[in-house]
Amino acid sequence: MALPLTLSPYSLRRSARAALASLASLALLAAPLPTLAAPDAALLAAARSAQPAVMQTLREMVAIESGTMDAPGLARMTDYAEKRLKALGGQVERKPASAGHSELLSARFAGSGTRKLMLMAHLDTIYWPGELAKTPIREENGRLYGPGIADDKGGVAMILHGLEVLRAQGWKDYAQITVLFNADEESGSPGSGEAIAALADQHDVVLSFEPTSAQDPGVLLAAAGVGEILMKVKGRASHAGAAPQLGRNAALELAHQMLATADIAKGIPGAQLNWTTMKAGNVRNQIPDSAEAGADVRLTRPDAADKLLAAVQAKVADGKQVPDTEVSVALRVGRPPFVGGPRTQALAERVRAIAAELGEGKPLGIHPITGGGTDAGFANRSGKAVVLESLGLPGWGYHAKDEYIAIDQIVPRLYLVTRLITELGKN
Repeated sequence: MALPLTLSPYSLRRSARAALASLASLALLAAPLPTLAAPDAALLAAARSAQPAVMQTLREMVAIESGTMDAPGLARMTDYAEKRLKALGGQVERKPASAGHSELLSARFAGSGTRKLMLMAHLDTIYWPGELAKTPIREENGRLYGPGIADDKGGVAMILHGLEVLRAQGWKDYAQITVLFNADEESGSPGSGEAIAALADQHDVVLSFEPTSAQDPGVLLAAAGVGEILMKVKGRASHAGAAPQLGRNAALELAHQMLATADIAKGIPGAQLNWTTMKAGNVRNQIPDSAEAGADVRLTRPDAADKLLAAVQAKVADGKQVPDTEVSVALRVGRPPFVGGPRTQALAERVRAIAAELGEGKPLGIHPITGGGTDAGFANRSGKAVVLESLGLPGWGYHAKDEYIAIDQIVPRLYLVTRLITELGKN
């Protein structure tokens, strides 16, 4: 799930230099949109006509269980997406991911313009097979519910139907549009992250279609990097009833160290740590000789990973609860943080202007950061492309029970996506 600790791939200083080196691109993205008295009538009508088809697509995709560790389910979901991309006329390529048991699915569309755009979303969900039987698809009170419907099958639907709308309009004002669907995002993208980074560098703009909140729809300027700390304790086994004093209880020492380090990240800017998994012992009547725990780590500064690891190691060295035990700590960083610069901010402002064409009152949100990880971190790693996140469908409940998308947001979001793509495709 995670990669070895490396800070250089997501240096914020590098991103800043790349942004400054692209002033011409910044000027293009920051250029004000023409004042419109009304939205693009043809695109809005097409978005309205497409809503029933979008809902049908969502139902079909949610019915395909594609948990991130479920190889057969992921294959079925990739089959579905491949068929849809071929029907849109894309030059489709499907290949195994570099790690794990999923695949990378891409499609290229050639146009007559000059700009290269990349659209990406993920096919996997966090749900195990059988979840659909417990929480079936249902429509209720303006919401469409289903496991993975917002994260991220709503994003996949926006890409598929956005391209379908533009194809029907005969729009070709772009050099190339590349669609990339990976199926290991919820596992940290161990087999697709490098491919995302490499492909993003070949494009001018990358749009990532993770969901946005139904309560405050918007786009995202930054997201935390994701990693994990693994703590292992080695003790000594003994009979829990006849000779417990001869043992060295690894479980007790692990619990002690977890409590001692639970709040350690609060003193480290840009770091967050939460212990989430633990394992010790195999039978009731034996003092466990080994134990391990895992912590979810979130990082928003380039120096936070080193500082966090050093702080945990120092705390462990302060002392032990159980003598003669050995404690080791390792930090692995997987997905890098996404930190958008001035060009991302300028693009977000353009998106807000497009959303305002619908005259729905509240401005589109521009959200500064989230603690959730996103593949936009890989796409933004070198700083070559302009990257924007959260263009998927507004919803809520992701990674929890009763995940849903807001039905009344389908048309506004599809209009936003198609208008944005047409604007970005221009010279």
